[in-house]
Amino acid sequence: MVIAGLFEVAFAFCLGKAKESTGNDMYLWYVAFLISLTISMALLIKATQTLPIGTAYAVWTGIGAVGTVLVGIFVFKEPTTFLRLLFLTTLIISIVGLKVVSH
Repeated sequence: MVIAGLFEVAFAFCLGKAKESTGNDMYLWYVAFLISLTISMALLIKATQTLPIGTAYAVWTGIGAVGTVLVGIFVFKEPTTFLRLLFLTTLIISIVGLKVVSH
């Protein structure tokens, strides 16, 4: 699940870089996006073989959301506000909670 979530972060990162790029660089970022997306989805499918779909999807999405926000803050210089960090923290707690209560 964690690796699948990290590849979700990777494909969001690639979208951000493609948005900033032009010409051939833009297309290379889109190719990297498609590769990251494919790997992330394949790993999510594998995870759903042992975890309930609701839990697997929520954890995968949560890891991707948290990672993407952190990439946005540290790489793309998005604002870091108290409320953003508060909601990011509650999201992390929710992800951990879902994983703990799933069988």
